[in-house]
Amino acid sequence: MPSLQKLRQGIQLPPSGWMLAGMLALYVLAGLFGRDPWKGEDAIHIATAWQMLSSGDWLAPMLAGRPFHEPPLYYWSAAISGWLFGHILPLHDALRLASGAWVALTLVALYYAGRELHGDEHAAAAPMVLAGSAGLLLHAHDAQPMLVALAAYAGTIGAGALMARKPWAAGLFYGLALAACLLGAGIAPTLPLLAIAPFAWYFAGQRTQAAQTLLLGLALATLLVAPWLLALDQWRPGRLDAWLHTELTPLATPFSFTGLARFSSLLPTFAFPALPLALWALWHAWRQRKQASHPAQLLPLILFFLTLLLLAWAYRPREIPALLLLPPLALLAAPGALNLRRGAANAFDWFAMSLFSLLAALVWLAWSAMALDFPPRLAQRVVELRPGFVGELNAWHLLLGIAISVWWWWLIVTAPRSPYRSLTHWTLGFTTFWLLATTLILPWFDYGRSYRPVAEAVAKALPEGTTCLAERHLSPAQRASLAYFANLAPLDWSTRAGQQCRWLLVVGDQSSELSAPDASWRLVWQGNRPGERREKFRLFQR
Repeated sequence: MPSLQKLRQGIQLPPSGWMLAGMLALYVLAGLFGRDPWKGEDAIHIATAWQMLSSGDWLAPMLAGRPFHEPPLYYWSAAISGWLFGHILPLHDALRLASGAWVALTLVALYYAGRELHGDEHAAAAPMVLAGSAGLLLHAHDAQPMLVALAAYAGTIGAGALMARKPWAAGLFYGLALAACLLGAGIAPTLPLLAIAPFAWYFAGQRTQAAQTLLLGLALATLLVAPWLLALDQWRPGRLDAWLHTELTPLATPFSFTGLARFSSLLPTFAFPALPLALWALWHAWRQRKQASHPAQLLPLILFFLTLLLLAWAYRPREIPALLLLPPLALLAAPGALNLRRGAANAFDWFAMSLFSLLAALVWLAWSAMALDFPPRLAQRVVELRPGFVGELNAWHLLLGIAISVWWWWLIVTAPRSPYRSLTHWTLGFTTFWLLATTLILPWFDYGRSYRPVAEAVAKALPEGTTCLAERHLSPAQRASLAYFANLAPLDWSTRAGQQCRWLLVVGDQSSELSAPDASWRLVWQGNRPGERREKFRLFQR
């Protein structure tokens, strides 16, 4: 039978067309849906987009009723996706869909940038390396404005590579990338995209034409960004100055070699396997004497170092700004992934199949403990870590998990020999693990990482119609969750307006932080997130 014969032949390598698009779509969509806004960045940015959508104020982002001095593009895109899909999805899932759109745009831009830099044969490798990078996985499926900059970085390298062949198209893409980065992530992430322009001009064959291309991009970016800046200054007095102060303050700090070392120390795990593959590609190019004359390695390499210097200058070492290093690394790594020596390629392939098969087995074991209470000791541990959690057997999730596992087994058994084999097993192994985790054990993670129970309990403890609630020491994520889940926007206790409220919500892990301001306050409610033993909330009434 023809269909059975196709199954035996396995996946087509190198992947292309709809097959490649389907592979990457699975990665993009898995984990975007079926969960609450999680504590941290996810809750902050979902609540900001929700307030923009619900209030109708699309000019200046607000978080839980307070000015939020961030650029608006991500929140515009999230609010639009919430407006389009909020009637068929939970609103936070519809808002988070914007992250999937920006990640998909990044992968598409990397595909075409890789094709321009390395040729058709290597085009699929760059987006596959990025999708397989360990540091991107969680952030790609959260509400995260830095994903806009990720797409802009990929687009900028693609524009630089395209400059000699299609200068006007390159200018258009460069202008869109600059504007998106500035309106989506701010001033600091945009600086490397400006600094790479002289190098792109130098590598271009026709310097006059290249200069015109870059000027076109700068002019287009100015035309796209200026209306928002002018409107903000005209209709929100003081907000433009506050935004500029927030953006420029990190750039006023001195350059930190300690920060440079710490960001560099993140890369071996955060950028695996992009970093070792990029190093191998550079070594291979140097041995062939290509790096001195070919911009395919130099253009992403220069952007990588410019970005690393910016991070050490303007950011404290953490994973989210380090995302900016991944697009140039993925383009550097693309030829390295296909030029591995046979022994190294076989070792990488074996490692990918073994690692993700083991992780898939662990996910199934965790699901069994949650849904079937077997093995008993692990099931007891599941409840200890998330007190009150009750697992259930969902037939649809079970069938989908079985299908995902069979698909992974089919990939291992049938994948033909190809330079793409090890990279395909790594990227699809990563996708398989993430699909299984978000299908089988997502409810357990969701139960402990959401502030929904706290927000709903606080709202229930407050009399109906309460409009004045003060807070002390709440983080932005906690305030965001109160706003999104309970429509509460507490005032800062340190302000005059906050101290006039008769209700006060405090958070902390020490008695001094959780105490009432004075004897005139009485405790009405106290609680915490499920499984959280240190962080406690208390609600007082005067």
